[in-house]
Amino acid sequence: MSTTKFDIVEHSHRRFNPLTNSWVLCSPHRTKRPWQGQVEAATHEVLPEFEPNCYLCPGNVRAQGGVNPNYENTFIFNNDFAAVRKEQPEFSNSSISEKFSSLLRLESVRGECKVICYSPKHNVTMAEMSESSILEIIKHWILSFLSLSIHDYVFYIQIFENKGSIMGCSNPHPHGQMWCTSVIPEEPSKEISSMRSYYDSHGSCLLCDYVSLETPLNNITNTITSAESNNSRVICENNSFLCLIPFWAIWPFETIIISKQHITKITDLNEQQQSDFANIMRRITCRYDNLFECSFPYSMGIHQAPVDNAEHDFDSHLHVHFYPPLLRSPTIKKFMVGYELLAEPQRDLTPEQAATRLRACSEIHYKLSPDR
Repeated sequence: MSTTKFDIVEHSHRRFNPLTNSWVLCSPHRTKRPWQGQVEAATHEVLPEFEPNCYLCPGNVRAQGGVNPNYENTFIFNNDFAAVRKEQPEFSNSSISEKFSSLLRLESVRGECKVICYSPKHNVTMAEMSESSILEIIKHWILSFLSLSIHDYVFYIQIFENKGSIMGCSNPHPHGQMWCTSVIPEEPSKEISSMRSYYDSHGSCLLCDYVSLETPLNNITNTITSAESNNSRVICENNSFLCLIPFWAIWPFETIIISKQHITKITDLNEQQQSDFANIMRRITCRYDNLFECSFPYSMGIHQAPVDNAEHDFDSHLHVHFYPPLLRSPTIKKFMVGYELLAEPQRDLTPEQAATRLRACSEIHYKLSPDR
């Protein structure tokens, strides 16, 4: 066994994710390895403000023949290729032979899928929008949540965005989605279970405690490293929200936005908190674009309480996940293959190093920089 003092910047280690009850392997010494793998094509395409062939631009015909109105702000419509339907036959495991039901489990899922066009402009993303425009999106999220939650077949509402073709986005027009289902999906279900277990053993909310822990005075990383002068994982914050790279992050520049107050879902946000939400969303997406001076791809999703949260006061806490794939540049991405698929997730750059790089990024979009 080595007598060298352990240093999280130099030595391999695992980090525990209490939200999903899982581990991630961190190998910081691998950041020095040369890269001879796949390089994505650089994309600096200049998009028009209006694209006649875009299914999402105002006034255009969608794939299924519907015509978009000449909308001027945020526009929401039913997904023409929805993953779930409002009406379909019920089905339960009791319909399968008892001999196989313990192994071959199946259940019917109902729901609705919405598309949310952020802007009538084809060539902007959230990173380039004003806070007032992002606030408009948030208000539509809230209104849609309220209108969808009245249906007896809606148990959970997942709001998300896939940005960039590298993330499987089929249309560059700025948009997100809202899927509501008659079940609580796997990822939020794991978080709810972990937060419930934490509350049962600690008597407090997991994410409330984590927000407190990540404040500068309470940051404990200094006790296990000597190589970094700034060990904070916090990127930015305001009165209502904290944005940071979580201690257990898997993706190189993964971030989480957490409500500082114990709020379980977006419909609980007051007017000031909604404005603060728009502020923090603009700031982190702008920093992302500025990191490599590109339209930074990611999958973003809001995790919150199920629709009927009467029993979920302390096992739900409003937060947003950003999962971006880029690793070293606009053309090199992180792959989840091999060990990650067969053993456990692995990362090279430490969350603290990644946070330092994102903190150094401006909150003025690079396209607006006077140096360009």
